[in-house]
Amino acid sequence: MLYTLGAVEGFSLSATDGEIGRVEDFYFDDDAWVIRYLAVDSGTWLSGRKVLISPSSLGKVDWDGKRIAVKLTKEQIENSPHIDTHKPISRQHEIELYDYYGYPYYWGGPYMWGPVAYPGGFATPPEAVERNTQTEEIRALRETQRAQDQNLRSTREVTNYYVEASDGKIGHIEDFIVDDENWAIRYIVVDTKNWWPGKKVLVSPQWISRVSWKESKAYVDLPREQIKKAPEYEKNMPITRDYEERVYQHYSRSKYWP
Repeated sequence: MLYTLGAVEGFSLSATDGEIGRVEDFYFDDDAWVIRYLAVDSGTWLSGRKVLISPSSLGKVDWDGKRIAVKLTKEQIENSPHIDTHKPISRQHEIELYDYYGYPYYWGGPYMWGPVAYPGGFATPPEAVERNTQTEEIRALRETQRAQDQNLRSTREVTNYYVEASDGKIGHIEDFIVDDENWAIRYIVVDTKNWWPGKKVLVSPQWISRVSWKESKAYVDLPREQIKKAPEYEKNMPITRDYEERVYQHYSRSKYWP
């Protein structure tokens, strides 16, 4: 199932023994374009402290109740490593968080989530135990190898970035559409109202040639006219496979599904 992150923002999260807060933001990997963490505002429970919850810890989403189940206790979350979400999240912070929860590193394997294709595709497995007992030397080496490749970005920060086609500006990023199986960002919603009043279109992150974080701008490897004529997207409309087929056929691009 595909859904917009805007529709999930503000949902409450429930641990196995009580509510822990509300979804405030999302952090995505700008290399793989995958949501790696939900940033949760704990409210009065932890005196406003924000915590990061990996999709690996999530259970079912209650769309009617606007609630997401978390497969952790409140005590586990309270005792988790403190991470200042107002600063860049370093790999060392991630290592501490993954070691604490006993999850295998998502950057340490051939698939989207490390040794598995989906978050939660393991059940505190032997791999996690083995990884978490690595020597400090090996951990330091892994950290050094990845030190210059920090790719976590806030979706709140990137929303409203300008989008530029191969031949000029076309609009700005309004939202993100995510796959609920693996939390991959399948599309960005581009609002083109400054050029073609009222029209919104979808563009796959795979068609983004580069992102200038300094300029707050995403460059898309597509001409303006092709984007202008793309199938229109309406807010909160269901993303069916038929609609996706039309989008990919229009852009003459290879589909992400088999």
